[in-house]
Amino acid sequence: IGKLMRSLASIDGLDRIRYMTSHPRDCDDDMIAVHADCAKVMPFLHLPVQSGSDKILAAMNRKHTADEYRTLIARFRAARPDIALSSDFIIGFPGETEEDHQATLQLLDDIKFTSVYSFKYSARPGTPAANMHGLVPEQIKDRRLHELQAVAAAHARAFNTPFIGKHIPVLFDRYTDDGQLHGKSPYNQSVHCAGNARLVGQIMDVEITSASATALSGKIPQSMPE
Repeated sequence: IGKLMRSLASIDGLDRIRYMTSHPRDCDDDMIAVHADCAKVMPFLHLPVQSGSDKILAAMNRKHTADEYRTLIARFRAARPDIALSSDFIIGFPGETEEDHQATLQLLDDIKFTSVYSFKYSARPGTPAANMHGLVPEQIKDRRLHELQAVAAAHARAFNTPFIGKHIPVLFDRYTDDGQLHGKSPYNQSVHCAGNARLVGQIMDVEITSASATALSGKIPQSMPE
């Protein structure tokens, strides 16, 4: 994937490069290095981990441990210190104990993801997990999911808040029904601001005026066209 991104970066008029979900086992040296070497590759990485418990990761057949994941993230951060990170988590996988859950929360605290996609485990017919013992009661899954999402939101808010007062380049991708421009920062943050629909598809400088755990709001400076 590193070779592909370097080739894409040579295309005139292509200003931003992102790539979809990767698997930790697919992250090679060149894929990490391209984040340092190529300015067009955005400082953002979505890398699913699913759990912070080695026992649960093994049960999921994920082929990595929590510490191997931590080491991989450290390598990405060494290449691109400002990289923003997101991940996926499954809560309440069969056999998950409170200790396993706490290990997942610890991983969140260690990595400090800027966004997290989290889901309660639900059995899917035909999968090995569907026949596993140790199903976690729904009320426990609900509580653990709430705890994980609260930790994740705190980390996301802590990442977003320092952008208030800063000017960042935003690629506008759509015009919403309520008359707002929506776009993405280099760190894949959602950014909302007032502006003309003709700006969709353009990269514009935006002054950030407020931030939440899920998005930034801002305004296009008056010196810039709207």
